[in-house]
Amino acid sequence: MKAVILAGGLGTRLRPYTLFLPKPMLPLGDRPIIEHIIRWLKGKGVREFVVSIGYMGRVIEDYFGDGSSLGVSMKYVRSDRPMGTAGQLKLVEDLIDGTFICVYGDSIFKFDLDEAVRFHKEKGCLATIMVKKYVERLKYGLIEFDDGHLVRSWREKPEITGFINSGCYLMEPGFLKYIPKGRVFGMDKAFKRALEAGERIGAFEIEDFMDIGNKDAYKKAYLRYLKELGEIP
Repeated sequence: MKAVILAGGLGTRLRPYTLFLPKPMLPLGDRPIIEHIIRWLKGKGVREFVVSIGYMGRVIEDYFGDGSSLGVSMKYVRSDRPMGTAGQLKLVEDLIDGTFICVYGDSIFKFDLDEAVRFHKEKGCLATIMVKKYVERLKYGLIEFDDGHLVRSWREKPEITGFINSGCYLMEPGFLKYIPKGRVFGMDKAFKRALEAGERIGAFEIEDFMDIGNKDAYKKAYLRYLKELGEIP
């Protein structure tokens, strides 16, 4: 199975760091974020990678080359402008020939990929989204009222529970037909098109992932990584 890593974003929420490096190349410990992703997938048996690059993509390409230093094969597709997550994915269409895993280049995962693939295949899904349970307590009281603006209930600082997108997917090549070519397009729009067409879309629950989308998340991920390394004797 091939892996597609989307690494073409501008990383605006991580400036000024991303003025000098593309977000996937920001260090997490002794290696860049994207290398953690590659090593994790290699450990799951993935050996072929396609990296969709854009902003400062040459840094990624120069660092990894053909991937042989990591014992994998790496190819690159390039966009000269931001394309959105799905638009960036569309660029790899000619290099995909079977079920593949698509991963955003700014998240670290640890889940059973074999189990996720089994789920994806058994359900007959065109695509499967890796999701994580999310609980958030509102800071305010939530007032509910009817059409006549008469209050029905007051819930003080309630918990909101749901499942969030982790930025990791299992996909069949046919999913790419829902992404227009040469347009800026978000992944949510591509999935909405697929759902409206009656396609089977799965949701596979994972326990954890590290999202490194902004400076606070990057700091938390770094501290967590150091903690997992343990104390140096």
